[in-house]
Amino acid sequence: MTYTRYERARIVGARALQISMGAPVLVKTVKIDPLDIALEEFDADRVPITVKRQFGTCSEVL
Repeated sequence: MTYTRYERARIVGARALQISMGAPVLVKTVKIDPLDIALEEFDADRVPITVKRQFGTCSEVL
């Protein structure tokens, strides 16, 4: 799946917030910073967040 840079920033930021609030980490890592962990999860396609794009009058869930 190809995300825009804005979608990527939103997904990684939201996931980093979840991790900082105590959500379980979905990849094995030695990193401590929630943002670094979220980036690793994003690169491994393990982020449990979906993107809903709207095209004209219909919408598509990615």
